[in-house]
Amino acid sequence: MNNNSSKEIIFNGVFRNNPILIQVLGICSTLAVTNVLKNTVVMGIALIFVCSFSSFIVSLLRKLIPSRVRMMVEILIIATGVIMVDIILKAHLPNVSRQLGPFVGLIITNCIVMGRCEAYALSNPPFKAALDAASNATGYALVIILIAIIRELLGSGSLWGVQIMSGWWTNWSIMVMAPGGFFVLAVLLWIVKGIFKEETK
Repeated sequence: MNNNSSKEIIFNGVFRNNPILIQVLGICSTLAVTNVLKNTVVMGIALIFVCSFSSFIVSLLRKLIPSRVRMMVEILIIATGVIMVDIILKAHLPNVSRQLGPFVGLIITNCIVMGRCEAYALSNPPFKAALDAASNATGYALVIILIAIIRELLGSGSLWGVQIMSGWWTNWSIMVMAPGGFFVLAVLLWIVKGIFKEETK
Protein backbone atom coordinates (compact mmCIF):
# COMPACT_ATOMS: atom_id res chain seq x y z
CA MET A 1 0.00 0.00 0.00
CA ASN A 2 2.81 2.45 0.83
CA ASN A 3 4.09 2.31 -2.75
CA ASN A 4 0.74 2.97 -4.40
CA SER A 5 0.73 5.90 -6.80
CA SER A 6 -1.86 8.64 -6.48
CA LYS A 7 -3.74 7.25 -9.51
CA GLU A 8 -3.91 3.78 -7.96
CA ILE A 9 -5.14 5.19 -4.66
CA ILE A 10 -7.90 7.14 -6.43
CA PHE A 11 -8.89 4.20 -8.65
CA ASN A 12 -9.03 1.81 -5.70
CA GLY A 13 -11.13 4.14 -3.57
CA VAL A 14 -13.61 5.20 -6.22
CA PHE A 15 -13.94 2.02 -8.28
CA ARG A 16 -12.05 -1.17 -7.40
CA ASN A 17 -12.86 -1.10 -3.67
CA ASN A 18 -15.91 1.16 -3.72
CA PRO A 19 -17.16 1.37 -0.10
CA ILE A 20 -20.80 0.69 -0.99
CA LEU A 21 -20.80 -1.47 -4.11
CA ILE A 22 -17.77 -3.63 -3.29
CA GLN A 23 -17.30 -3.45 0.48
CA VAL A 24 -21.00 -2.82 1.30
CA LEU A 25 -20.16 -0.23 3.97
CA GLY A 26 -22.01 2.87 5.13
CA ILE A 27 -25.36 1.74 3.77
CA CYS A 28 -27.46 3.19 6.64
CA SER A 29 -27.11 6.74 5.31
CA THR A 30 -27.36 5.35 1.79
CA LEU A 31 -30.90 4.27 2.54
CA ALA A 32 -31.83 7.20 4.80
CA VAL A 33 -30.86 10.36 2.91
CA THR A 34 -31.07 9.38 -0.77
CA ASN A 35 -34.73 10.22 -1.41
CA VAL A 36 -33.81 13.84 -2.25
CA LEU A 37 -30.84 14.64 -4.50
CA LYS A 38 -29.90 17.97 -2.88
CA ASN A 39 -29.63 16.44 0.59
CA THR A 40 -27.63 13.55 -0.82
CA VAL A 41 -25.08 15.81 -2.50
CA VAL A 42 -24.64 17.73 0.75
CA MET A 43 -24.18 14.49 2.69
CA GLY A 44 -21.63 13.26 0.14
CA ILE A 45 -19.61 16.48 0.36
CA ALA A 46 -19.80 16.38 4.15
CA LEU A 47 -18.46 12.83 4.24
CA ILE A 48 -15.63 13.66 1.82
CA PHE A 49 -14.55 16.53 4.08
CA VAL A 50 -14.85 14.61 7.36
CA CYS A 51 -13.11 11.52 5.97
CA SER A 52 -10.22 13.50 4.42
CA PHE A 53 -9.83 15.75 7.46
CA SER A 54 -9.87 12.83 9.89
CA SER A 55 -7.37 10.70 7.96
CA PHE A 56 -5.03 13.64 7.46
CA ILE A 57 -4.98 14.53 11.16
CA VAL A 58 -4.71 10.89 12.29
CA SER A 59 -1.79 10.35 9.89
CA LEU A 60 -0.15 13.55 11.08
CA LEU A 61 -0.37 12.39 14.71
CA ARG A 62 0.09 8.67 14.10
CA LYS A 63 3.50 8.47 15.78
CA LEU A 64 2.27 10.39 18.82
CA ILE A 65 -0.98 8.50 19.50
CA PRO A 66 -0.58 5.68 22.06
CA SER A 67 -1.94 2.45 20.57
CA ARG A 68 -4.14 1.72 23.59
CA VAL A 69 -6.19 4.91 23.09
CA ARG A 70 -5.93 5.29 19.31
CA MET A 71 -9.60 4.57 18.60
CA MET A 72 -10.76 7.12 21.16
CA VAL A 73 -8.45 9.71 19.62
CA GLU A 74 -9.72 8.84 16.14
CA ILE A 75 -13.34 9.25 17.24
CA LEU A 76 -12.50 12.60 18.83
CA ILE A 77 -10.88 13.79 15.59
CA ILE A 78 -13.81 12.53 13.49
CA ALA A 79 -16.30 14.19 15.87
CA THR A 80 -14.42 17.49 15.50
CA GLY A 81 -14.81 17.31 11.71
CA VAL A 82 -18.50 16.45 12.00
CA ILE A 83 -19.13 19.37 14.40
CA MET A 84 -17.45 21.72 11.92
CA VAL A 85 -19.71 20.44 9.12
CA ASP A 86 -22.82 20.68 11.31
CA ILE A 87 -22.07 24.29 12.26
CA ILE A 88 -21.46 25.27 8.62
CA LEU A 89 -24.72 23.62 7.48
CA LYS A 90 -26.77 25.27 10.23
CA ALA A 91 -25.27 28.64 9.37
CA HIS A 92 -25.46 28.51 5.56
CA LEU A 93 -27.98 25.76 4.67
CA PRO A 94 -30.46 25.67 7.57
CA ASN A 95 -33.22 23.96 5.56
CA VAL A 96 -30.92 21.15 4.44
CA SER A 97 -29.56 20.86 7.97
CA ARG A 98 -33.09 20.38 9.33
CA GLN A 99 -33.94 17.82 6.66
CA LEU A 100 -30.79 15.79 7.27
CA GLY A 101 -31.42 15.98 11.02
CA PRO A 102 -29.37 13.48 13.00
CA PHE A 103 -27.76 11.89 9.94
CA VAL A 104 -24.97 14.50 9.83
CA GLY A 105 -24.04 13.58 13.40
CA LEU A 106 -24.11 9.91 12.51
CA ILE A 107 -21.14 10.44 10.19
CA ILE A 108 -19.14 9.89 13.38
CA THR A 109 -20.25 6.26 13.38
CA ASN A 110 -19.84 5.76 9.63
CA CYS A 111 -17.51 2.78 9.27
CA ILE A 112 -15.96 4.25 6.11
CA VAL A 113 -14.43 7.13 8.07
CA MET A 114 -13.13 4.99 10.92
CA GLY A 115 -12.06 2.27 8.49
CA ARG A 116 -9.80 4.59 6.48
CA CYS A 117 -8.25 5.97 9.67
CA GLU A 118 -7.52 2.46 10.94
CA ALA A 119 -6.60 0.73 7.68
CA TYR A 120 -4.59 3.46 5.96
CA ALA A 121 -3.97 6.68 7.88
CA LEU A 122 -2.18 4.97 10.78
CA SER A 123 0.52 3.60 8.50
CA ASN A 124 0.84 6.17 5.71
CA PRO A 125 1.93 9.81 5.36
CA PRO A 126 -0.68 12.61 5.61
CA PHE A 127 -1.04 13.40 1.90
CA LYS A 128 -1.60 9.77 0.89
CA ALA A 129 -3.93 9.24 3.85
CA ALA A 130 -6.05 12.25 2.87
CA LEU A 131 -6.09 11.16 -0.79
CA ASP A 132 -7.11 7.62 0.13
CA ALA A 133 -9.88 8.91 2.39
CA ALA A 134 -11.10 11.42 -0.20
CA SER A 135 -11.15 8.71 -2.89
CA ASN A 136 -13.17 6.29 -0.77
CA ALA A 137 -15.56 9.03 0.29
CA THR A 138 -15.93 10.15 -3.33
CA GLY A 139 -16.73 6.58 -4.35
CA TYR A 140 -19.37 6.55 -1.62
CA ALA A 141 -20.74 9.96 -2.68
CA LEU A 142 -21.04 8.98 -6.36
CA VAL A 143 -23.07 5.89 -5.49
CA ILE A 144 -25.47 7.66 -3.13
CA ILE A 145 -25.93 10.46 -5.70
CA LEU A 146 -26.81 7.86 -8.36
CA ILE A 147 -29.29 6.25 -5.96
CA ALA A 148 -30.79 9.67 -5.15
CA ILE A 149 -31.21 10.53 -8.85
CA ILE A 150 -33.10 7.28 -9.45
CA ARG A 151 -35.23 7.60 -6.30
CA GLU A 152 -36.18 11.26 -6.72
CA LEU A 153 -36.86 10.86 -10.44
CA LEU A 154 -39.09 7.80 -10.01
CA GLY A 155 -40.58 8.81 -6.67
CA SER A 156 -41.27 12.51 -7.24
CA GLY A 157 -40.78 13.00 -10.97
CA SER A 158 -38.23 15.70 -10.19
CA LEU A 159 -34.49 16.34 -9.88
CA TRP A 160 -33.03 18.89 -7.44
CA GLY A 161 -36.63 19.91 -6.74
CA VAL A 162 -37.35 20.78 -10.40
CA GLN A 163 -40.32 18.90 -11.86
CA ILE A 164 -39.22 16.93 -14.91
CA MET A 165 -41.78 14.18 -15.46
CA SER A 166 -45.06 15.97 -14.81
CA GLY A 167 -48.42 15.11 -16.34
CA TRP A 168 -47.62 11.77 -17.93
CA TRP A 169 -45.70 10.21 -15.03
CA THR A 170 -47.27 8.51 -12.00
CA ASN A 171 -44.93 8.86 -9.05
CA TRP A 172 -43.78 5.66 -7.39
CA SER A 173 -44.34 6.70 -3.79
CA ILE A 174 -42.39 3.69 -2.54
CA MET A 175 -39.24 5.23 -4.01
CA VAL A 176 -39.25 8.13 -1.54
CA MET A 177 -39.74 5.71 1.35
CA ALA A 178 -37.06 3.55 2.99
CA PRO A 179 -37.91 0.40 0.96
CA GLY A 180 -37.13 2.34 -2.22
CA GLY A 181 -33.56 2.77 -1.03
CA PHE A 182 -33.28 -0.98 -0.43
CA PHE A 183 -34.60 -1.79 -3.90
CA VAL A 184 -32.32 0.60 -5.78
CA LEU A 185 -29.26 -0.41 -3.76
CA ALA A 186 -30.07 -4.09 -4.28
CA VAL A 187 -30.28 -3.61 -8.06
CA LEU A 188 -26.97 -1.74 -8.15
CA LEU A 189 -25.30 -4.41 -6.04
CA TRP A 190 -26.75 -7.11 -8.29
CA ILE A 191 -25.35 -5.37 -11.38
CA VAL A 192 -21.88 -4.94 -9.87
CA LYS A 193 -21.63 -8.28 -8.08
CA GLY A 194 -23.43 -10.27 -10.77
CA ILE A 195 -22.84 -8.89 -14.23
CA PHE A 196 -19.37 -7.47 -13.48
CA LYS A 197 -18.28 -10.06 -10.91
CA GLU A 198 -15.12 -10.96 -12.80
CA GLU A 199 -13.97 -7.33 -12.88
CA THR A 200 -14.68 -6.78 -9.17
CA LYS A 201 -12.69 -9.78 -7.90
